[in-house]
Amino acid sequence: MSPTAAYIHIPFCRRRCYYCDFPVFVVGDRHNGATSGNIQLYVEQLGREIAAQTNYHQPLETIFFGGGTPSLLTIEQLGQILDWLSTKFGIANDAEISMEIDPGTFDRAQIQGYLQTGINRVSIGVQAFQDNLLTVCGRSHSVADIYAAVELLHQGGVQNWSLDLISGLPQQTIADWEASLKCAIDLTPLHISCYDLIVEAQTPFAKQYQPGDTPLPSDENTAQMYRIAQRTLTSAGYAHYEISNYAKPEHQCRHNLTYWHNLPYYAFGMGAASNLENRRFTRPRKTQEYYQWVDDGCNWQAIPNTSAEDRFLETLMLGLRLSRGVSLKSIESEFGIDKVNSLLKCLQRYQQSGWVEIVTTENGDRWLKLSDPEGLLFSNVVLTEIFSQEL
Repeated sequence: MSPTAAYIHIPFCRRRCYYCDFPVFVVGDRHNGATSGNIQLYVEQLGREIAAQTNYHQPLETIFFGGGTPSLLTIEQLGQILDWLSTKFGIANDAEISMEIDPGTFDRAQIQGYLQTGINRVSIGVQAFQDNLLTVCGRSHSVADIYAAVELLHQGGVQNWSLDLISGLPQQTIADWEASLKCAIDLTPLHISCYDLIVEAQTPFAKQYQPGDTPLPSDENTAQMYRIAQRTLTSAGYAHYEISNYAKPEHQCRHNLTYWHNLPYYAFGMGAASNLENRRFTRPRKTQEYYQWVDDGCNWQAIPNTSAEDRFLETLMLGLRLSRGVSLKSIESEFGIDKVNSLLKCLQRYQQSGWVEIVTTENGDRWLKLSDPEGLLFSNVVLTEIFSQEL
């Protein structure tokens, strides 16, 4: 199957958030994408990588500018990257073109410029609606900046936008979480993402906190936050379509569905991971190593093919994140009936406990899914069981 999605990593941030382990380059609060040598050089390297990529002759249906903070680039730089993608692959007329932005990093003119370049979906990194929690996270914006940013989106004519929140933050209470959810709903985004904090190694948080220790919320409280989000957002008309994601009807993130359906996709930029020709490849995470890799010809074809067993596990790991789950008919078609039988036997006790469900559709296909919210909440337990067995 030919890829129709492309992820573009923009690694620049005003500062590094204390929970972040993404490959980023800190440029400070004062920057100018047009004159910053670091940013312009990186954009040029992206162009070289795009030009070197094999074209599988299907136009792009989704593009996602992630980071980092893509809104630190100028309109011209973003437009240039889109021009390179269009020239190389083509872009479908109804393509979803998403971009992550942070409050305080754009103005109304930039918003209008984004729309003119073709960007039609925006994801705004809010994380919390309490100034003390934003400070704890090392965020560079305030709650007032959040409301100003959303007003700019409205003024600029952005209709399709998403909002990100994080639960399980240090010092965060259940009351804080309930308040953040209410504030998010009141702003009426078409999509809301709720991520549970993971204390990653080598981050400032990892040096300050150990999982389970205060001031991090207890496991019981973070589980309760998950249940509260599911109950609150679905009651407000958001469909819980993926473990961490909620959307109004017809506004799921098409790009991210590419990942969860385990489909091929391009990726460009420092630390970006692609899935092409049955190979998964992550580019160098450090700037100079990435630049050298591009200079050397962007070779990833030597990466070994993903084995059938790994594809089977990836399909389950990604597909079970979705509320609809995975089609057992598709699993059987690709991996054989024995895999299906072994899988169902492995998950029998979780089906009895109510965490795993099998739903039969009108056409007779059976779908394996995790119950909402409990099965999705404890998905790692279920997946660990699958990975531990030789199915």
